[in-house]
Amino acid sequence: QVHLVERGGGLVQAGGSLRLSCAASGRTFSAVVMGWFRQAPGMEREFVAAISWNGGITDYADPVKGRFTVSRDNAKNTGYLEMNSLKPEDTAVYYCAVDVHATETLHTEKSEYDYWGQGTQVTVSS
Repeated sequence: QVHLVERGGGLVQAGGSLRLSCAASGRTFSAVVMGWFRQAPGMEREFVAAISWNGGITDYADPVKGRFTVSRDNAKNTGYLEMNSLKPEDTAVYYCAVDVHATETLHTEKSEYDYWGQGTQVTVSS
């Protein structure tokens, strides 16, 4: 079991920044892939970013490339999503998740992830 708790969401103006965190407890977080997804109202949950077990490999969805940065601090069992130049279309509930079967293979499909946090709301006003 892995328990994940996201923090850092909120209301921000377009062009602003937010930093989300994902605190993990339970099974070894530091050995597995972590991903970030988001879900806007009426939409499917979509891939945002993922990071390998040691942070050496990252992947981003096209809409966030160059604006978002995923990172992790395994000593703190915590992952992060730094979001800059936010746009109204980034408004969604953001979720972190872990893929306990992968160390360096970064999946973009939500079905590949085994444990999820409860989500944190990010709202970007225009």
